[in-house]
Amino acid sequence: MLAITLLGTGSPMPDPTRAGPATLIAGGTEQFLVDAGRAVLMRLGGAASSAGQLSAVLLTHLHSDHITDLNDVITTRWITTFEPSPLTIVGPIGTRTVVDHILDSLGPDIGYRIAHHGDLDYRPPVEVIEVTEGKIDLGGQVGVSCASTDHKPVEPSIGFRFDYDGASVVVAGDTVPCEGLDRLCIGAQALVHTVIRKDVIENVPVQRLQDTLDYHSSPEEAAKTAARAGMETLVLTHYVPAFPSGGGEDWRNLAAAHFAGTIELGDDLHRVEVHPS
Repeated sequence: MLAITLLGTGSPMPDPTRAGPATLIAGGTEQFLVDAGRAVLMRLGGAASSAGQLSAVLLTHLHSDHITDLNDVITTRWITTFEPSPLTIVGPIGTRTVVDHILDSLGPDIGYRIAHHGDLDYRPPVEVIEVTEGKIDLGGQVGVSCASTDHKPVEPSIGFRFDYDGASVVVAGDTVPCEGLDRLCIGAQALVHTVIRKDVIENVPVQRLQDTLDYHSSPEEAAKTAARAGMETLVLTHYVPAFPSGGGEDWRNLAAAHFAGTIELGDDLHRVEVHPS
């Protein structure tokens, strides 16, 4: 069984009830954080997890709302574990440069903590793995693979697939329908997909909002992606514009017109279990 927890269902627009984009995938004793939006560690705590329990952090792309609190994950793992516990960060080409800059920005803090704590005599241990396509060897029992997605001009962007004990989950990130995502979904039971309401946004006369229409999927497009792959469950997240807590039936209805399986959506910490077919 694989468990999906929507840690953050929000967007770049700050929302008092929705953290930034982040999803936790758990299988057996392994936990994978996909993206690290604002308040991700608070939501990890709400899911009875922590930075120290993560097997890896996986980034779908390097947009700021998806990596805002990566620095917090790095620092918190470093100062709350009591022996070197390298944090593996997987992401598209460019991830290593971003992580290097984050560590540079944390330089003063790192120096303060090393000077103050006798047992903390090492910098935050981080291993960065840049990927494009195919299997990713993370050394655990959960199989992880990736494929390219289409979030242009944000490039590259990738989606991830997790396979464990007969269950398979794909986490798409931000993308329009594309061949890479279709290929990743073949044979998987569940798809976690970020979505925006294009039918709402296209009527807002603000160019910056109009610009978002051509590189995100709508609920209908996400549903068609899941349907093409014959999936059982579609999990929607990253709601723009966000619906009130407990709502979202109109989003579900839009997707249900194109996908006959189970459609999941909700507030932060919404949890979905995926069992082998």
